[in-house]
Amino acid sequence: MQANGTGQERDSEVSCRNGAQNGESSSAVEAHSNGLVAVTDNENGVSSGSNNNNNGVSAQPAPNNCNNNSSSSTSSTEVKKKKRLSQCEEDVIRLIGQHLHDLGLNQTVDLLMQESGCRLEHPSATRFRNHVMEGEWDKAESDLNELKAMMHSPSAIVRMKFLLLQQKYLEYLEDGKVLEALQVLRAELTPLKYNTERIHVLSGYLMCSHAEDLRAKAEWEGKGTASRTKLLDKLQTYLPPSVMLPPRRLQTLLKQAVELQRERCLYHNTKLDSGLDSVSLLLDHTCSRKQFPCYTQQILTEHCNEVWFCKFSNDGTKLATGSKDTTVIVWHVDVETQQLKLLKTLEGHAYGVSYLAWSPDDTYLIACGPDDCSELWLWNVQTGELRTKMSQSHEDSLTSVAWNPDGKRFVTGGQRGQFYQCDLDGNLLDSWEGVRVQCLWCLGDGRTVLASDTHQRIRGYNFEDLTDRNIVQEDHPIMSFTVSKNGRLALLNVATQGVHLWDLQDRVLVRKYQGVTQGFYTIHSCLGGHNEDFIASGSEDHKVYIWHRRSELPIAELTGHTRTVNCVSWNPVLPGLLASASDDGTVRIWGPAPFLDVQDSEGLNGMSMKTCMNGC
Repeated sequence: MQANGTGQERDSEVSCRNGAQNGESSSAVEAHSNGLVAVTDNENGVSSGSNNNNNGVSAQPAPNNCNNNSSSSTSSTEVKKKKRLSQCEEDVIRLIGQHLHDLGLNQTVDLLMQESGCRLEHPSATRFRNHVMEGEWDKAESDLNELKAMMHSPSAIVRMKFLLLQQKYLEYLEDGKVLEALQVLRAELTPLKYNTERIHVLSGYLMCSHAEDLRAKAEWEGKGTASRTKLLDKLQTYLPPSVMLPPRRLQTLLKQAVELQRERCLYHNTKLDSGLDSVSLLLDHTCSRKQFPCYTQQILTEHCNEVWFCKFSNDGTKLATGSKDTTVIVWHVDVETQQLKLLKTLEGHAYGVSYLAWSPDDTYLIACGPDDCSELWLWNVQTGELRTKMSQSHEDSLTSVAWNPDGKRFVTGGQRGQFYQCDLDGNLLDSWEGVRVQCLWCLGDGRTVLASDTHQRIRGYNFEDLTDRNIVQEDHPIMSFTVSKNGRLALLNVATQGVHLWDLQDRVLVRKYQGVTQGFYTIHSCLGGHNEDFIASGSEDHKVYIWHRRSELPIAELTGHTRTVNCVSWNPVLPGLLASASDDGTVRIWGPAPFLDVQDSEGLNGMSMKTCMNGC
């Protein structure tokens, strides 16, 4: 059997194993069969000589024992000789051995390797590791020549030498040995003819006046275990895993498994620590539907007519709702209880309020009306005062608005061919003629404005150089759209088709979501939840539909409204809070189930119930 694919001889390992089983000491045992030198034994005053076996059990002479049990030992050995480990089994043993070694359980590692007949790493790799950690650079460089034949890439040896010599150079500088450091730079690093730009940077460190200055400029931990361990991690990437395992490989695999389970969990809606300490490895990760915002927490009934729009503020502490009853109501969100209370009522929108947009800093709120409304209201939310009431012409239709990321400008337009860029006082800065706008969005670059128009498309407009380009083309009217925080994805509500997700960068349709009833009413959907992993939309069948972004089928259908649901908004800070506005005159606030039983809470893999209620 070849352990780790390095040509290790079976006979010597069987001999080593049999010697340990019979309580005999051997030189092979003294050298540590796991291929790693245990430092802690000598430091603790424990002899590492022949009296100390690899398995950590004292070898006491017992000839009678051996004679009496010789037949059973022989038969046991024969059975073990017949047992051949698969490559997968060998890999698992090595992973466990590496993890135990990182924990300092070296004698346990010895016993594991001894009984399994495996080897943790190649002996040449062990010598290389020890020489690097001890700062014996000449020996480490010599070890590279032994490892050269095992490397997949011929150029790897040059890169590894460069990293070794770089560490050697920095340690000389830190110790004040400038001449030795200069010699390394000139006679060893430069002749490699590798990464000349980095060599120029390294030469600049000769001017550092003291060690602290060197460590700061080089972003280096200094001579010692920390920097050498980091160096070893880099060097290992050039060696095959059969020779030396990647650092902390078992932990890496476990993290990947946990992350994959979270990604596949349809209801996972909370940010967890990326470390393994926050989860249990004894259970699969599962989130219950009860931890998801599927339950009515509050019904807001202060509007006295159809509610056309709702939008949480960017900091998640307020919700604005606009209604046919001519008012905008601003609600305060209690972050602890997740309950909403009426904060301000903004009145005087004669045509009703069909669209709202918060300024980037949440100081201002712009309200737009339906198609026959030519006015736009800009409110100071903190004072409740109307800062600007804008109307360029009575023939205008200002039905949509979007803030520039600088918070000093906004764009607005409508289906009668108006497309304006204005300042906070409503002064016209730029205009684009003949564009019949249905919905608007400003991208993060501060220059590009996305506009859906009556030609069933979304185009990008640049007000600085007056250029435009086609980005999305649909076959049916685009009733509304919104864009993800990173500006990559656009979520569209398409007449008679439903909800579509587009990649704006690649300009391709990513997914069509099923279930929602979408006619020619304007319905506003949204991305939300943790990492914007979820999509929510209202529907003409009186429901709120929620999908995981990667799944076309809905994971939840929320009932309670009695007429068309016009708009949904996901709280950007509290991923477990969702609002929906309906023609039934109410705004519903959705959250997790008010009470979770023990089994549900355990599905969070160690999270407390309070964390679930506040963050699921």
